[in-house]
Amino acid sequence: MRKTFLLTLLASVLMTAAVSCNRSDMVRIGVVPKAVAHEFWIAVRAGTDEAAKEAGVAVEWQGPSAETEFSRQIEIVEAMINSRVDGLVLAPTEATALVSVVERATREGIPVTIFDSGINTDEYVSFVSSNNYEAGVQAADKLAEILGRSGKIAVVKNVPGSSSTMERERGFEEALAKKYPRVEIVDFKYCQSDRALALAAAENMLTAHPDLDGMFTSAEPATVGASTALRNRELVDQVKLVGFDWTDTLEGDFREGVISALVVQDPFEIGRRAVQTVLTALRGETPPKRIDTKTHVVTLDNINSPEIEAVLRINLDDYLP
Repeated sequence: MRKTFLLTLLASVLMTAAVSCNRSDMVRIGVVPKAVAHEFWIAVRAGTDEAAKEAGVAVEWQGPSAETEFSRQIEIVEAMINSRVDGLVLAPTEATALVSVVERATREGIPVTIFDSGINTDEYVSFVSSNNYEAGVQAADKLAEILGRSGKIAVVKNVPGSSSTMERERGFEEALAKKYPRVEIVDFKYCQSDRALALAAAENMLTAHPDLDGMFTSAEPATVGASTALRNRELVDQVKLVGFDWTDTLEGDFREGVISALVVQDPFEIGRRAVQTVLTALRGETPPKRIDTKTHVVTLDNINSPEIEAVLRINLDDYLP
């Protein structure tokens, strides 16, 4: 009996010591993007790291390899909750699938900020993103202007269920229907946030509609695929492309005229503000429930303006390890 008691006591002491060794006095913020590879998410990470550095807290960054892997994202969030992070910052890959883990975190006293893309629950402290619907409207206005308010266009969409890009697509389509009835969407395809699939989708639509006047793409992979298709088919002068996001690859195509305009976000600011809202909640204060960050339509006419340069010219090497 005494031996059993001593063994139990020893086991308890060892477990307590192990937990104490793993515990840190530094506040830990788990940040879970939709994916980790695209330059957009790298810039978001730079913003989260900057906010963490300013506040003297630790960011634990982990996401799935692809934006379609919502089951993997759920696993990551579950693991962060189990490790008792102090706060969570999440860009949901799917608006419904991530609801249960977000609500679990909230029940367990972990404040959650949603960023970039919405979720079908209000159990979070703040939502930080671009106004994606209005960004879609901006894209529609620009493409209609380029086409002289008339023409046939195709759309390469991103992923069904991704709130951010669905809102862009909805804003784009509703703006055309309301303001530009002579600009007709004759085809659309999803690319599953994959550049190769976007290239194939664009190629197929260009084949099916040889009289196409324009294209709209709602995310970076779709824009890369469509611009590659236009270059490969030597249709740069015929088909005008308005896309989303900004990368080194897209900048090259943009400056060479393959892409007529790009709607760009401020991912650094999105990441920075998202972490700040969680820290506000941890201080017992209430951050704004909704924070919109600006989007800009970049053309060759305004790319050198101070406002645009401030968004595009962030040196990520200054912020990342």
